[in-house]
Amino acid sequence: MAAHRKPKQRTLGGPAARTAAGLALAGAATATLLDGAAHATPRPTPAKVKADVDRLYREAEEATERYNGAKEKADATRRALDGLRDEAARRTSRLNSARTALGSAAAAQYRSGGLDPAVQLALSSDPDQYLERAALAEHVGQRQAVAIASVRRELTEIGRLRAESTGRLADLRRHEAALGRHKSTVQSKLASARTLLARLTAEQRRAYEAQVAGRTGADAGTPAADRADRLQPRGPVQAPNGRAAQAVAFAYGALGKPYVWGATGPNAYDCSGLTQAAWRSAGVSLPRTTYTQINAGQRVSRSQLAPGDLVFFYSGISHVGLYIGGGKMIHAPRPGAPVRIAPIDEMPFAGATRVG
Repeated sequence: MAAHRKPKQRTLGGPAARTAAGLALAGAATATLLDGAAHATPRPTPAKVKADVDRLYREAEEATERYNGAKEKADATRRALDGLRDEAARRTSRLNSARTALGSAAAAQYRSGGLDPAVQLALSSDPDQYLERAALAEHVGQRQAVAIASVRRELTEIGRLRAESTGRLADLRRHEAALGRHKSTVQSKLASARTLLARLTAEQRRAYEAQVAGRTGADAGTPAADRADRLQPRGPVQAPNGRAAQAVAFAYGALGKPYVWGATGPNAYDCSGLTQAAWRSAGVSLPRTTYTQINAGQRVSRSQLAPGDLVFFYSGISHVGLYIGGGKMIHAPRPGAPVRIAPIDEMPFAGATRVG
């Protein structure tokens, strides 16, 4: 009986093999393209880009205010440390002078032989002269005792100053580290915003920038400085007192200047830098950050607002403007948007403070 064998499979060779391979590659490429199309990320709409960029800018402003606070603390700590070092140097100089005086007195005693007073009296041919010298020596001894006590006090105080300086230096290093962290956060948020904006078409980008810069209609091609000049008040600024009027006048003078995070003027400002500079021009010192400026005066309700009041926004108190009346404020909004007049309704209202 004949054995049944499995038919031998034939392999393709030559042109047939190349054709099959080509068909397989084409099929794989088609599948890849279809799969990629199915998973491709759709291009974001301008509205979505604006929403995301607005969020990033708010987060950058929050980080900016934390940066400003850390910088204020670092600057104050640096000044305190410099003061401690100066005081330590002055005391060290006094210590060295006292030591020199003591050394001179000790050398004089050594040259005189340092004899016991009774022996000196016995050997003296002129008792009256001896008694005079003894009184002088006693006086010198008292002065030396005072000098020694002074040296001890200076040594103790210098030790205290050095210990305090060490603590201040540690504080400074901590504040500088916080500065670096907050700066990195700000730069990262701003870079992400720029990346998103780059996905807009040129026309969409121009429309977006005109919107955030406060230009609409006929104003779209008008330079910020020219628009700011048109908005300057005609006549005296209306405010409850002279200091508030001066702060408002200063803010009007800053219209059109660019927003730069961390800036306090005179050529650029961030939001709290502008309000601080405006009130400084009126002789009132405000703290540096939004979350400290809100506690720098008397809280007032929205219905009680008067020109010169500080108005704050968002739950984290991350933005501030200067109220000018009529439901409007002057503020430094964000990168790309210069100092401008805006309604206080354009952001979530968080509170107001009256200073001066």
